Amino acid sequence: MHALLILDMQVGLFHGPDKPWRGEALLSTLNSLLSKARKAGAPVFLARHVGPAGSPIEPGSPLTALVQELVLHGDEIIFEKYRPSAFAMTDLAARLRVCGSEGVVITGMKTQYCVDSTCRAARDSGFDTVLIADGHTCSDTPALTAEMIVAHHNATLAGAFCRVVDAEDWHF
Repeated sequence: MHALLILDMQVGLFHGPDKPWRGEALLSTLNSLLSKARKAGAPVFLARHVGPAGSPIEPGSPLTALVQELVLHGDEIIFEKYRPSAFAMTDLAARLRVCGSEGVVITGMKTQYCVDSTCRAARDSGFDTVLIADGHTCSDTPALTAEMIVAHHNATLAGAFCRVVDAEDWHF
């Protein structure tokens, strides 16, 4: 069984000044994946990135709250992380194993930081890792558009670090 992992879909990132590329489409994709996971009885994990006290994303900051557009039912496992990888300094790997998950389906934000780091760490932690090609995003940077960043990471991570699958083609 694969668990669904949604990274950093937080108010401060999603509704912040740097709007994510295809944000509304991403919300639709994530809500569809949430529905598929529930129907299959797959565990759902949501990570919230928090920073040190005094930072804009300190623990308890409203900027770290999950976006209300996600359709959550209250049975999801929500946890905080302090590093780009959802596996670093968390008990995610142990929780996945307790749930019986042999794999993890990775989605969310931001592609070149937390999505990339988590895909690599998931494989290194022994999990069958799936990246949803249309299930992650970021914002434009001075060097690259978000569309280019997403395409680059889908190509770079595919094979060595994970399988890359479109949301419509994924079944839990």
